[in-house]
Amino acid sequence: MDKQSSSMATISKRLQGKVAIITGGASGIGAATTKLFVQNGAKVIVADIQDDRGLSLCNALGANDTVSYVHCDVTSDSDIKNAVDTAVTKYGKLDIMYNNAGILGDFDFTIQGSSNETFKRVFEVNVYGAFLGAKHAARVMMPAKAGVILFTASLASVVAGEAPHAYAASKHAIVGLMKNLSAELGQYGIRVNCISPGAVLTPLASNTLKIDSRVTEKMMGMVMSKGMVLMEPEEVGNAALYLSCDDSKSVNGLNLVVEGGANNGKANLSLASGVKDLMKLFYKK
Repeated sequence: MDKQSSSMATISKRLQGKVAIITGGASGIGAATTKLFVQNGAKVIVADIQDDRGLSLCNALGANDTVSYVHCDVTSDSDIKNAVDTAVTKYGKLDIMYNNAGILGDFDFTIQGSSNETFKRVFEVNVYGAFLGAKHAARVMMPAKAGVILFTASLASVVAGEAPHAYAASKHAIVGLMKNLSAELGQYGIRVNCISPGAVLTPLASNTLKIDSRVTEKMMGMVMSKGMVLMEPEEVGNAALYLSCDDSKSVNGLNLVVEGGANNGKANLSLASGVKDLMKLFYKK
């Protein structure tokens, strides 16, 4: 390899020497981000409850000194503490905490049809889980006077009617938490941002709809034909990469919307209504 090629290879490693934790890192956006982070030189802790998927991903990506898996229920304070402590023990520090884990809940868009228990569970995972991740990350980042805390929010945080009430409300809460944390932690050199993806085909969608991913893709494709774009998880991963590296060293308190044209002035193209109509084919109520 000549000097120029070697230099370009170094430049391309945008997270060289960084240590990251990605919750919900075993599949979907989390797995895509894990791969991108490793490719860009980061040491990554995949934190998830999907043990088989997480271990398989780590094995596929390489040696244990590059990427490793920890079982982590984000609603458990002790699990989150263990994930953060594992990163510090194994790699000596924590540079990036990506609070990506989340659930959609049920797919009922009506207030009367919304389950009380599901509403509470969505907030427990999406909001309390993100809070715990940020709290334990800040614990080790504040003394270091550096770090990045990142959240996955949703297009539902900026556009109405895109998701069930529990999910939409939880994502608004995440944006609020992010903004408050960015104001508090900026003085310690910690940047706090979030990503709000539009429609991304992930296991979360298929599992929530309780149908095969190929059917989910066809359904979403029908809705996307109205002008929306169905994105790949890697596109959200690229946004996470940008917000985690030095290219965004002056970016703090941003809700970065990555939506492929869904919020282009025709925001209420009725994704919710379109999917609800299609769901009648699968749910016999």
